[in-house]
Amino acid sequence: MRPLVISLALAACGSSGGSTVTPPPTGPSTTVHTWLTTGDQVKLLNHEPDIVLKPGQATGYNAVITVDETTRYQQMIGFGAAFTDASTYLIQTKLPASQREALLQELFGRANGGLGLSFMRIPMGASDFSLSDYSYDDIPAGQLDTTLAHFSIAPDQTYKLPVIQRALAINPQLVLMANPWSPPGWMKSSGSLIGGTLKPETYSAFAGYFAKFIQAYGAAGVTINAISLQNEPQYEPPDYPGMLLDPVTRAELDGQYVGPLFARLGIKTMIWDWDHNWDLPQEPMTVFADTLASKYVQGVAWHCYKGDVSAQSTVHDAYPAKDTYFSECSGGDWAPDFGGNLNYFVGTLIIATTRNWARSVALWNLALDEHDGPHTGGCTNCRGVVTINSTTAAVTRNVEYYALAHASKFVRPGAYRIASASGLAGLSSVAFQNGDDQSIVVVVLNGNAQASTFSLQWSQKSLQYTLPPSSVVTFTWPHSS
Repeated sequence: MRPLVISLALAACGSSGGSTVTPPPTGPSTTVHTWLTTGDQVKLLNHEPDIVLKPGQATGYNAVITVDETTRYQQMIGFGAAFTDASTYLIQTKLPASQREALLQELFGRANGGLGLSFMRIPMGASDFSLSDYSYDDIPAGQLDTTLAHFSIAPDQTYKLPVIQRALAINPQLVLMANPWSPPGWMKSSGSLIGGTLKPETYSAFAGYFAKFIQAYGAAGVTINAISLQNEPQYEPPDYPGMLLDPVTRAELDGQYVGPLFARLGIKTMIWDWDHNWDLPQEPMTVFADTLASKYVQGVAWHCYKGDVSAQSTVHDAYPAKDTYFSECSGGDWAPDFGGNLNYFVGTLIIATTRNWARSVALWNLALDEHDGPHTGGCTNCRGVVTINSTTAAVTRNVEYYALAHASKFVRPGAYRIASASGLAGLSSVAFQNGDDQSIVVVVLNGNAQASTFSLQWSQKSLQYTLPPSSVVTFTWPHSS
């Protein structure tokens, strides 16, 4: 199994910040590299001319963003999306080999301007974005397989595993989380992948299902770094795999079945709770309040579809030793405006989730086709990070691509979020310091309908910048300057 470079179990620092380091002395000007995406799409991740942080503090600006790396918060894992069946099927079967390799290098590599995606989610079995409904232990109706004798990841060997394996070869720092939309139907009250909940007599087999999956993927050279017990456990889809799993049951499974089994088998995979929306923060807090479950549950994962992102801080403040992750949000044809989407994906999913303690940000499908599929049910107009035309193999980079890129290209695994102004005059920002070269990264969004001019200040130096409406800029500079 490949080693994990970052210490994923590191607890996030308290709200007052962590270790304090000596700031660099005031000295000569600092060259700042700049990348810009505008809401009108005239500029899409354009590398703009360098600008300069000059000694001295600018005055007369209503909007001032002050960056201070002496205050550190959580350590980042990275940014990414999901290796759904739909995404990997399109990448593996609808692109010629050379084009497939170029796209994977672009998405997961850092050379030649690659995005460097480093956090990806894997559905265990079918989701709504699959070609058919399946689990890893499907047997005839009315039968049981409590020993998991029929368990097999064979369904993943055609396209899902080859794409994941290649992505890992390109980026060995890639962190993977996995979870089921449904366990095998024989484990459930419905007897089907659709609907129902877990039967108590199958709790042990359910825990074994995770262990078998992690071991089988490990044998294929793919380390699963984290799991959650169930995708969206408070939603019971009518037309695709899903399952209700209340927090008391999740706590029992974590504390008495999955956690102890992982410990006995020496499985280091982390267990995360919830993997659902911001509207029910009491759900993960119920699990964390269970002493036995809390021993094994390392963090909580969130989705965007209901509630407010501040729920992440609500749970973090109540349980600061538990880490925070953001694991799913999808755009779609219901919101066609590029500028509005850019505002949401950068402002809420890149900036606000990380300002509310997220160590990772994952969108939903990495790729979908020109018909927003393939899918078996659920969302009929979701949008992938990229669109792959199933006939022509043309690849379209969607607004999600650029939103992710403004962080993932520059914020490397192991970076710390550092202090920055929360946003003034309609601006929002987030700042990071990379761990390898100590470089600084600042992402600024102008959510206004008009251009905004602001001052960026760091280490007794400042610059002035005018950001077009509904646009995002990423600044990077070396720490030693």
